[in-house]
Amino acid sequence: MTNKVISLSEAADRVVPGSLLALGGMTLYRRPVSFVRALLRRFRQFSQPQDLTLLSFTAGLESDLLVGAGVASAVRSCYFGLEIFGLAPMFTYLAGKGELKIIEETEASIAAGLRAQMSNVGFIPARGWLGTDLPSLRPDVRTIHDPYTGEELMAFPAICPDLAVVHALRADLEGNCQIGENRGIDEELALASRQLIVTAEEIVPSLERADITAPVVSAVVHAPRGAAPTSCHPLYALDGKALLDYCDRVVDPATLAAYLDAWL
Repeated sequence: MTNKVISLSEAADRVVPGSLLALGGMTLYRRPVSFVRALLRRFRQFSQPQDLTLLSFTAGLESDLLVGAGVASAVRSCYFGLEIFGLAPMFTYLAGKGELKIIEETEASIAAGLRAQMSNVGFIPARGWLGTDLPSLRPDVRTIHDPYTGEELMAFPAICPDLAVVHALRADLEGNCQIGENRGIDEELALASRQLIVTAEEIVPSLERADITAPVVSAVVHAPRGAAPTSCHPLYALDGKALLDYCDRVVDPATLAAYLDAWL
């Protein structure tokens, strides 16, 4: 058995400046917050990595921290917010000032892009976005004609994250892991990304079944309560008080810096 366990700081060291970083989980559930904390500590110490593009099916607290701190300069997501807790303050602030690059995505474009990468092809054709203004915002998404019917279709380009980070309920030393029932697009990220790091609540000797299997996992990190203050059902619930505190205290880069002084 190959032991792939590394530390959080070693995991953060694997993020290369300018790379496409994908973060697993959904909205405020099972987000890799402990990894983000380690990445922010590294950034504060070395001013690296910079100029990341974040890919998240639905971006939340973890992504707000990274864009607010200046680690990420671009975002690819079909939602960015804190659900019932309101807007993501740093995303709202930076996007409003035009200081954050937003690469427009929808559920269809992310799904098609990851499917193309998983199929080892350059694009996936689909009917999504036809008849909308979205293609004008994404010149890299082009139209093609079906060679058999002549029908016009959108050609969504493959999406290949340089590194994906997924938080799991449990994992073994090789990287086989269980992520629970609310899987989001974590399984697709695992197959489409060049590297996959799994942070896990618990490291166990072996698993009877796995949602993500060892061959696609680059490294494993033991991270108890690694998703907090987001939830990790059924192990622990969302910490609403912590999220309200974040929303109350953070409105701009200065208040975020003060928040991070304590949080880190």
